[in-house]
Amino acid sequence: MTQGDITIHGGRADHMEVMLEKLTSAGAIITSTQDGIRVQMNQRPRAIDVATLPYPGFATDLLPFIIGMNAIAEGHSIVTENVFESRFMFVNELMRLGAQITVDGHHASIDGIPQLSGAPVEATDIRAGAGLVLAALVSDGETTVDGAFHIDRGYPNFAEQLVSLGASVTRE
Repeated sequence: MTQGDITIHGGRADHMEVMLEKLTSAGAIITSTQDGIRVQMNQRPRAIDVATLPYPGFATDLLPFIIGMNAIAEGHSIVTENVFESRFMFVNELMRLGAQITVDGHHASIDGIPQLSGAPVEATDIRAGAGLVLAALVSDGETTVDGAFHIDRGYPNFAEQLVSLGASVTRE
C-alpha cells in the first residue's frame, strides 16, 4: 500500500500462501528468507479480486487491508466476504477518505483511485481500525481515527510500530 521494503521476521510463507499469491498479483515482490518473508512494493498496486474462506483460504481478518489497498490500486476489483457477515461495516469510513466502493450484499466493488484524502474516520472494530490507519498513511492530508481503543485490543503499540517503519503517526 505505502510501497517500501519490509521483512516479516519469523513469518512462514507456507502458512500464508493464498495471501502472498494475492500480494504478488498486486505487484509485490515476495521472497522467503532465513529470517522470514521479505515483501517489496515499488509501484502503485494493481487491483486484485479476493474471496474470503476459512484457512487455508484468504483470511477474513485481512479484508480491511486489501480493500484499503484496492481503493488506491490501479483498476477495478471485486471483494467477496464469505465468512464474517459484518466485515463491510467500515467501508463508509473508507469512503470518507474518497474511496470509490459500492457494497452489494457480500460483495464490494472497488474502483481504485490514485490518492485518498485525509478526513476524520471512526474505527468500528479491531481490523477495520487498523485498515483505516493504513489507508490514512496513503491519504493526502491529515486523518484522525476515533475509536483507537479497538485497534489497541488487537495490535499493541500499533502507532509506535508504524513510526519505527517510517510512518508519520501520532497518538493522542
